[in-house]
Amino acid sequence: MPEHHPPCPIGTRQGAGPDPAALFADYARRWPDEQAVAMQFAGLLDDPADPFVRGRLAGHFTGSAWLVDMAGERVLLTHHRKLGRWLQLGGHADGDRDLARVALREAEEESGLPGLVVEDLPFDIDRHWIPGRDDVPGHWHYDVRYVVRTTGGEDFVVSDESLALAWRDIREIAMDAASDASMERMARKWLARTEASVR
Repeated sequence: MPEHHPPCPIGTRQGAGPDPAALFADYARRWPDEQAVAMQFAGLLDDPADPFVRGRLAGHFTGSAWLVDMAGERVLLTHHRKLGRWLQLGGHADGDRDLARVALREAEEESGLPGLVVEDLPFDIDRHWIPGRDDVPGHWHYDVRYVVRTTGGEDFVVSDESLALAWRDIREIAMDAASDASMERMARKWLARTEASVR
C-alpha cells in the first residue's frame, strides 16, 4: 500500500510548491495501475500554453479535496451546482502550480470549515470531460486530488458553488454501484489505506 505524508497546515504552504513532474512520476510509482494516466498528466506540463490556467481550453489542471472527518470514516461531498452530481470539493488552479494548496483553498472556501490540513502527495488523479456551458466550450479537467482532513468542528457552510453539502460514509460510497466511478475508486483507496494502517 502506498505510503502517505503527514498533513500540512494551510499557513505553511508558501512559495511555488513541489515540482509537478516529480509528483506525477512519484504517483506512477505508488500507483502502477494508473501509470498511463499519470504520464498523460506529466505530458500536459510540456505544452507551451500554461496548463495551470483555465484559459487553456483544450484542458487544464484542477485541484480537489478528499475531505475526511477526524475519524476518517466520512467524506464531505458537494452537490455540484453546475454539474448536478455529488462530487468531492475542488476547483481551478488559476495559475497556482501547487495543486495541494489549490485543493486546500477550495476545500476551505467551499465548506467554510476552519483548521483544515492537507497531505503533500496526490491521493488520486482523474481526467474527465466538462461539458460546454454558456460561452465556455467543453474541455478536459486534469484533476489532482489530495487528502484534506478536519481538525475540529464539522458544521459546514454551503457556498454558491454547491446546491448542498453532505457528509457521506466512505464504505457506502465504495459499495454503491451508482457512485461516480472516480468517487468509488477514491473510497476503495481510502479504505485500503486505513485498513493497512491498523495491521
